[in-house]
Amino acid sequence: MKTCGTLLVLLCCCWAETQLRGETISENDITHQGHYGESETPHDVVMGAAQRTEAAATASTHQTCQPDIHTVLRDMSVLIAEQRVELRHTRTQMEAIETRLRASESKAEAMETRLRASEKTVVEQRVELTHTKTQLQAMETRLRASEQMVEEQRAVMRELQEKQEEQAAAVGAVGGSLNLTESQVEELRREREERRVSFSASLLASGSGYAGPFAVSTHLVFRHIITNSGSHYNPNTGVFTAPVRGVYYFVMFLHGHGHQSIPTAASLYKNGEHVATAYSFHPGNALSASNGASLLLEVGDVVYVQLWPGGRLFDDQYNPTTFSGYLLFPM
Repeated sequence: MKTCGTLLVLLCCCWAETQLRGETISENDITHQGHYGESETPHDVVMGAAQRTEAAATASTHQTCQPDIHTVLRDMSVLIAEQRVELRHTRTQMEAIETRLRASESKAEAMETRLRASEKTVVEQRVELTHTKTQLQAMETRLRASEQMVEEQRAVMRELQEKQEEQAAAVGAVGGSLNLTESQVEELRREREERRVSFSASLLASGSGYAGPFAVSTHLVFRHIITNSGSHYNPNTGVFTAPVRGVYYFVMFLHGHGHQSIPTAASLYKNGEHVATAYSFHPGNALSASNGASLLLEVGDVVYVQLWPGGRLFDDQYNPTTFSGYLLFPM
């Protein structure tokens, strides 16, 4: 564009100079012709010839300058065409650049959106990281407390192990005195079982009915077993046999119906000797009697109950008449 402007300025200057020269020659010719007509001198003739020669040279120069102007104009047309082509190419490039710029702006907006999302994610991750740190601190505190508890338990276990070793050493020291033979262990077990002595039985095995009256004292057999630990009471004979030496307690509960001449009575015997009596009498109402005693028995001693002569006892499914005994302690 600058080259085109310069050429236009040069063209205008050349054209203005040519016009100026043409006008000067014309005026000189006119002046010369006027003067020569009035008074011509040889000098004037010579000067006029010189002026005409100069004018012819100027005209020749003017004729030579005209083709140069056309050449310049053609060159300028070519330059203008080239400039137009270049301008179109420049516009195409600018449009391409503008398209790329818009695409870059779109990418920049997308990247800005992603950047904002990333910043938001970073903030959320920071919050989560802070929460995680808090949880880790709490877990570390709990872990330290657990480790301390484990150390305490280890100390307790070491202490218990030391005590166990001491006890094992003590047991080893007295092992000779505690080394019981198999027969001794069996004897101790048998004695333990023998000390578990207890029984209780009612008069009739089933149903209801009376025992007595009889003319003489009669041995009673309590046939319905309520309990018989150790099986030292015999329900077939009504006799209890002491398994170990010791103090035993025996008791009898009697039940009967009133009668004008028949009492409700029975006695407790040890090895054939009278120990205690339970007695009750009423002419018309139901009645009961009871009695008991603590006895020192040797191994093999027997205890039982006998019905009084002329006496009568009643029993049924409710077991109102019973005989019981148990070992208080061995001697």
